[in-house]
Amino acid sequence: MSTLPPEVHELLLSRIKDVPDYPKPGVMFKDITPLLADPKAFTALTDTLTGLAESYGATKIVGLEARGFILAAPVAVRAGIGFVPVRKAGKLPGATLSQAYDLEYGTAEIEVHAEDLRAGDRVMVIDDVLATGGTAEASLSLIRRAGAEVAGVAVLMELSFLPGRAKLADALAGAPLDALIVV
Repeated sequence: MSTLPPEVHELLLSRIKDVPDYPKPGVMFKDITPLLADPKAFTALTDTLTGLAESYGATKIVGLEARGFILAAPVAVRAGIGFVPVRKAGKLPGATLSQAYDLEYGTAEIEVHAEDLRAGDRVMVIDDVLATGGTAEASLSLIRRAGAEVAGVAVLMELSFLPGRAKLADALAGAPLDALIVV
């Protein structure tokens, strides 16, 4: 878990909007678009994630579709390292590695370009929210199948009432998991 300075924690948390009953009744959606629209908050987030990338010794940043892309790309630019998107199946042209994972009612699949990750790469995974952990776990499998090393995982927000952290425990294999905000 990451420890943010209190003023940064409050800034980020204050820019996350709760949207009740979205996308379905009973769900409290965490909308990060107000945070992204605030240059001070978005810069603080990017700076914090860049510091984590540097502390992990990351040489590549993976962003998970779709909001993970928005957070990961500026971190990669700021850290001076490559950005690799992990996408839903069928969205990338050319040779890909794919990984299926379980959803509440069925399965989904994610992909990465086969040539974007290599042996010797130290890869940091960035996403907006850690909920059940299925997508993050699948991304860790893809990284390792490509021959790269998992340097760590960082998320803006962890939903502590869901089992994501516990689900990732084995898949992390000792790599750090940092959640900037835990709700």
